[in-house]
Amino acid sequence: MITNTELEHKGNIFPNNIISFSKEVDTFTFTTENGVVLQATVLRDSVIRFRYATEGNFEPDFSYAIDKEPPHGYNHLECVEEKDAYVIKTAKLVCKISKSDLRKRITDTDGNVICEDEQGFHWEYSYESGSDIVKMSKVAQKAESYYGLGDKPMHLNLKGKRVENWGTDQYAFGKDQDPLYKNVPFYVGLHNSRAYGVFFDNTFRSYFDFCHERRNITSFWAQGGEMNYYFIYGPDMNAVVTSYTDLTGKPELPPLWALGYHQCKWSYYPESKVKEVTNKFRELKIPCDAIYLDIDYMDGFRCFTWNKEYFPDPKRMVDELAEDGFKTVVIIDPGIKIDKDYWVYQEAIENDYFCKRADGPYMKGKVWPGECNFPDYTNPEVREWWAGLFKELISEVGVKGVWNDMNEPAVMEVPTKTFPLDVRHDYDGNPCSHRKAHNIYGMQMARATYEGVKRFVYPKRPFIITRSAYSGAQRYTSSWTGDNIATWEHLWIANIQVQRMCLSGMSFTGTDIGGFAEQPTGELYARWIQLGVFHPFCRTHSSGDHGDQEPWSFDEEVIDITRKFVELRYQLLPYLYTAFWQYAEEGIPMLKPLVLFDQDDQQTHYRTDEFIFGNQILVCPVLEPNAKGRRMYIPKGKWYNYWNDEVTEGGKEHWVVADIDKIPLFVKEGAIIPKYPVQQYVGEKEIDQLTLDVYYKKGKERSTVYEDAQDGYDYKKGRYSLRSFKLTGRSNELIIQQHKEGKFVTTYDTFKLKLHGLPFKVKTIEFDNEEIPFEDVKLNGDNTLVIDKDFTELHIIGE
Repeated sequence: MITNTELEHKGNIFPNNIISFSKEVDTFTFTTENGVVLQATVLRDSVIRFRYATEGNFEPDFSYAIDKEPPHGYNHLECVEEKDAYVIKTAKLVCKISKSDLRKRITDTDGNVICEDEQGFHWEYSYESGSDIVKMSKVAQKAESYYGLGDKPMHLNLKGKRVENWGTDQYAFGKDQDPLYKNVPFYVGLHNSRAYGVFFDNTFRSYFDFCHERRNITSFWAQGGEMNYYFIYGPDMNAVVTSYTDLTGKPELPPLWALGYHQCKWSYYPESKVKEVTNKFRELKIPCDAIYLDIDYMDGFRCFTWNKEYFPDPKRMVDELAEDGFKTVVIIDPGIKIDKDYWVYQEAIENDYFCKRADGPYMKGKVWPGECNFPDYTNPEVREWWAGLFKELISEVGVKGVWNDMNEPAVMEVPTKTFPLDVRHDYDGNPCSHRKAHNIYGMQMARATYEGVKRFVYPKRPFIITRSAYSGAQRYTSSWTGDNIATWEHLWIANIQVQRMCLSGMSFTGTDIGGFAEQPTGELYARWIQLGVFHPFCRTHSSGDHGDQEPWSFDEEVIDITRKFVELRYQLLPYLYTAFWQYAEEGIPMLKPLVLFDQDDQQTHYRTDEFIFGNQILVCPVLEPNAKGRRMYIPKGKWYNYWNDEVTEGGKEHWVVADIDKIPLFVKEGAIIPKYPVQQYVGEKEIDQLTLDVYYKKGKERSTVYEDAQDGYDYKKGRYSLRSFKLTGRSNELIIQQHKEGKFVTTYDTFKLKLHGLPFKVKTIEFDNEEIPFEDVKLNGDNTLVIDKDFTELHIIGE
């Protein structure tokens, strides 16, 4: 007899009333009658972690995203029981947890609502996967805006959007296409001038809905794992982003050359072609620091090998390139060719390092070399082995950086573009399927690569770039935004994506300048290079299928524009390096969307084009053809037009002239901008003088310059130079005060000050309370003067 029974479909299940409560130091545990457990852990006055278990027990507390032990510490903590709720209070937050259903309402200490649950936590059991689909829904506050989520190619403000995190190889992706390569389950909410963040640390396929399905409801959910998220309060948006970056980890400083201009193509080969390209850069005097080798440098696309027909003596070539200032960066993919005569494959087989299917055989998939197996980078033993594979490339050949591609992971000729979901992973001793490991696979590959390059490039600093990433990958690697297209729409997307990545804790990001697929016009390439030099990572990359894309592939005008803007980037390297130092030290984004710069100005909440480069330079790319200028929003305050020193009052839109050889570029009044001389590559010249562009302001402004040896780790032993400048402007006087920290001695002894917008004629100059003759500071009619770098206070007094 066959009985026809159906598994009961329960639909959404909700917590019911709390029956027990306990406290252990900073963790509060609430248990409901139907077995749901909520743990609320107060990490700081402004950061609370919420974890939910549906059957009374939590999974092992393990995360690839969190940097070691998250910092703890608070000024005040108490929990009060009321009639209908438990109330957790810190010095900044009040979190009220309903006794009847665990719903939460978070306010500031004045009672202003920051974030409140709608249905709150609920879940649905999936019979197919054997796990919970965990869900959270919240009330959207009036006029609330949403930002973050990594590389999404859509409007910066995510209000009205639904997005998905499932790393996907999306060749020639389009506007609003989702998902892409990155998986960053972190967003910032902003309403009533108060910002907060939510980091949903769940690596399963996840979704975020920002008032898309229901007009006033924001929700997020994942197809497995725990409902485990961190609530981060500002109220300043900058504080939210820096707290999130602190939680998931800050990067080390890169070598300064990594912030130079890089040139790449699929592919430069043979050696004669590589030399032709590098020689042309030097001939045209377009600065360039790195040349990339794509998959064709390998023997049959086998990782860690060389095609000796194309590159008969790699070490000699890499050495010769280095003599001309070029650092060589090579690509390494995860797919290892199935070849019994291939030493990397042999080692992996002997040690059982490849990913396996559920029933035991190795995971097999087609990528560039043909049929491949794939290392399980979630196994610490595999990561250690992988790191060791870089010895020859780095120590012996002299390669300076490694580029990880195809690590979503990408698999060709299958509809899903990736591994089957039954593939098994070690997950650092927490065995799981690919459902859980997929989104962190690329990050763990980049981590293993970083550990290897760092080991063998020491005492220099490593440089890694990855296509796929999860939250926390910034600890190991830079990234780029993947296979874009040479269109004007993609120039707009490029601008959005890098701003969004900076908001998502991953500032060291850039795009393929000019577009990877198809071929740009000279005008589009010129406009793209004008944007790209203001991105933290700056690289032209293209597919050889669509023709040449070096700067000289167009006409003389484009060559001149490229040279002009790449030279400007090299002049601004100390400014950019200072911004990176602030990112590495404090988690401050290197680029700031206008909403991050001034969240109180509602005009900034939906701006996409304008951004702040560092702290004091305003950039706005030209995003359409045949333009002689554009309208743009200039934020509140006064700003100097970089090209002509005209002062513009912000807080409104302006028409800005910007023909093909210019980009709208402004400097905040009061700023002191450091500049190096133009170099063809980092280290070409010894810096014998630092130029400081000083922009007069009636009032006060602070600026910073960070310098060190530009590579190596002496900066961690105090051998750095940190100069803090305080500018005070009056109607007839300009005062600059300097405070110096660190033991590093710069190669230059003097500053060349260029004074912009000075409203008076200089009568007297006082250097540390002593009046000095004009000839001693080489003061001339263009308002420049040369002074000793170690001054404490400089007074420039007018008539």
